[in-house]
Amino acid sequence: MDSTQSDLQALRDLVRDLAHRVDRLERKLGVEEAGLPPAPAAATTPASEIPPPATPVPPPPPVPHIPPRPAVSAPTPAEEIDLESRIGSHWLNRIGIAAVLISVSYFLKYAFDNNWIGPAGRVTIGLVAGIAVVLWSERFRTHGYQIFSYSLKAVGIGVMYLSLWAAFHVYALIPSTVAFIAMLVVTASTAALAITQNAEILAAFALTGGFSTPLLLSTGQNKELQLFSYVALLDVAAVVMVARKPWRRLLVLAYIGTLILYIGWYSEFYSRWQLTPTLAFASLFFGIFAIAPLVAQRPEREAAPFIAVPLFLAFINAVVYFLQVYAMFELVDKHDMAWFALALAAIYIFLSRQTQDHFPDPKTIQRLHFLHLALAIGFITIAIPIRLDGHWITIGWFVEAAVLLWLSDRIRSTFLSVFAACALALGVVRLLAVDNFNVTTLIFNSRLGTYAIAIAVLGAMAWYGSKRGDEPGRQAAALAVVTLNLLALVALSHEVADYYAREMSAATPRYYPGRYTPYDPASAANIRAIRLAEDFTYSALWMAYGAMLMIVGFWRRSSFVRWQALVLIAATTVKVFVYDVSQLDRGYRIVSFMVLGVLLLAISFVYQRDWLQLSGARKRSGDPAQP
Repeated sequence: MDSTQSDLQALRDLVRDLAHRVDRLERKLGVEEAGLPPAPAAATTPASEIPPPATPVPPPPPVPHIPPRPAVSAPTPAEEIDLESRIGSHWLNRIGIAAVLISVSYFLKYAFDNNWIGPAGRVTIGLVAGIAVVLWSERFRTHGYQIFSYSLKAVGIGVMYLSLWAAFHVYALIPSTVAFIAMLVVTASTAALAITQNAEILAAFALTGGFSTPLLLSTGQNKELQLFSYVALLDVAAVVMVARKPWRRLLVLAYIGTLILYIGWYSEFYSRWQLTPTLAFASLFFGIFAIAPLVAQRPEREAAPFIAVPLFLAFINAVVYFLQVYAMFELVDKHDMAWFALALAAIYIFLSRQTQDHFPDPKTIQRLHFLHLALAIGFITIAIPIRLDGHWITIGWFVEAAVLLWLSDRIRSTFLSVFAACALALGVVRLLAVDNFNVTTLIFNSRLGTYAIAIAVLGAMAWYGSKRGDEPGRQAAALAVVTLNLLALVALSHEVADYYAREMSAATPRYYPGRYTPYDPASAANIRAIRLAEDFTYSALWMAYGAMLMIVGFWRRSSFVRWQALVLIAATTVKVFVYDVSQLDRGYRIVSFMVLGVLLLAISFVYQRDWLQLSGARKRSGDPAQP
């Protein structure tokens, strides 16, 4: 009994202790008391007055010690920057910067007009005010107002640039060298602030001021060496900065500034005798921005529109550089651009290897690798029409397609296969729609030779595609086979047309101006006979080609080739029944129908004999249409 009584007393003490703890926690958290009733006092009934229980009461289980729950602070929801807050904190901020700068410029002009302060005093006030605003902005940055602090820095930096511009351009208080050094100090100081404070926006201010310096200090004189040397230093500084910091967007800003200054100088001062230094500087800029995407750091989080910055920069840099050099060489020797394009192709092949072997960031680097390869192939494709003429351009594209097909098979690259197909398509389109051959012999001429090269490359494409064994490979092989057969028919039809054109020219009587030529019935009959023979030859050629395709289809057990043969034979049948019946003489008509009938009967006999066991194959495959 004493044990039971002591256990009950321990439970009462534990409840009382827990109640006191909850009360203290509620007071600390500022919660009103729940109004718990006081714990009952311990009973003092003597042990002798308690009746014995009917059954023995087991002792209560031990109460586990429950540690107090730690106070959990309520999570603060992340602030979402909606359109309203972005307008208020960013857009209005930038508009305010522009408004302040405009007001400062108007104030300076007003002060200039009224001679309130001397020129030296005005410039000094501007410089001191700019420095003071920059220093004052640090107070806001330390208190957490970073955006407003950067806005004040932009105002202060802009005022310093304007003051130095006024000191040189308006008042002529300092020479251009001093003004340039002073602006360079402002630019370098802003860049140092950007690095120490890890602020990309300040780096953008520094680059903007750096590229604005030549415009602010321009005297209208041609100083190519000084200008482009300074721009190259700025570009190198930008590349070094993005190699240390994940600020890839600065490359776009630097490239735009470089391009603006280059175009401005080129349109104003360039002449042919400046070809060598201008080409050297253009090549230097190209090299800087070709390497920049490879060494730029990748930010951990980057907005979607800026993920493709390295790809955009690599592409636009290559295109603009090629156009720059083309504009300079167009008046010198345009054919040299072919070798220049090939040199660019070699450079981008080298860059693609360097990209793949030495740099991290797999996704971006893989895209850069393929982009560099695409640019190399593109420059090779451009070099062909620049250097070659006529059908040699078509042959060059076919040779390029063959080389790309071979490379794609060696290294198992679908990417190169796509470019091979594009080069082949360019060649086929040019062969059919652009090239105008002037041949003097039959069969052994440049036209049939070009078609033969195209057919050979298409055959290689069909072979490589079928060897791959996948669905894209089979589709490419099928398209190549169809195109191959169409080109072969077109080439043979051209030869037939040339042969009968020569016959027609020989049979046509010559007419001389001012001389009467009587009508010759024999010549007219001869011309009609030549035309009938030409129509019959086309039908015979197509039937023969269809028969050849059917033989190949049976030999290779290829239903795809047999279907092409059937389509060609069907087209020839329509021509015989519709055109030849009404146009050909009786003899040609008899021969046409005879040849066509024999051909159709032979093909039908082969199918009925089922020499290839096609019906068995269909039965095994469960074709319900087969009896």
